[in-house]
Amino acid sequence: MPQQKDSPRRSDAQRNRERILQVALAELSHCADTPLSAIAKKAGVGQGTFYRNFPNRGSLVLEIYRHEMQQVADCADRLLVTRAPDEALRAWMDRLSEFAMAKAGLADALRQVTGTPGGPAKPSPTPVASAAERLLRANEEAGTIRPGVTADDFLLAITGLWQLDPHDDWHSRATRLFDLIMDGLRTGAPNT
Repeated sequence: MPQQKDSPRRSDAQRNRERILQVALAELSHCADTPLSAIAKKAGVGQGTFYRNFPNRGSLVLEIYRHEMQQVADCADRLLVTRAPDEALRAWMDRLSEFAMAKAGLADALRQVTGTPGGPAKPSPTPVASAAERLLRANEEAGTIRPGVTADDFLLAITGLWQLDPHDDWHSRATRLFDLIMDGLRTGAPNT
């Protein structure tokens, strides 16, 4: 019986955490100095709930970054289940561009947290690189991209994405960039 009572609380706690992360991403992308109390209020949680999840600004900012990276990585697997490998790769690139623009908005907050002496390091982009590798291998097996492209090759090819201004027409520029990259990946593919 106690386990049944705990399940709703755990799911409530998870929903609260997700809501805090969603609100914090929007607020901190707009202003890196947004008070944590304002984020808690907008998320509809009390101070105790907020600080139980995120004891300080640094833990919140780093968790937003990690959470968004994991969301991008998880998206790759969902896309591979529902789409052809080349369509999954291209759709994932769009999701990656959304992450890049959110990260650009969070840049000031990330610098504040990771730029202090003795402060925490920025999380590794390993989940995103692993997702890129899975997508590339699926495409290579399907013969939709040239053989031998590594995740490192791919991530190097898309570095222009990180140069886009999130306040400008980033979406159409990212679309053109990714279409060019897909054209290059398809050149020399056995099944194109």
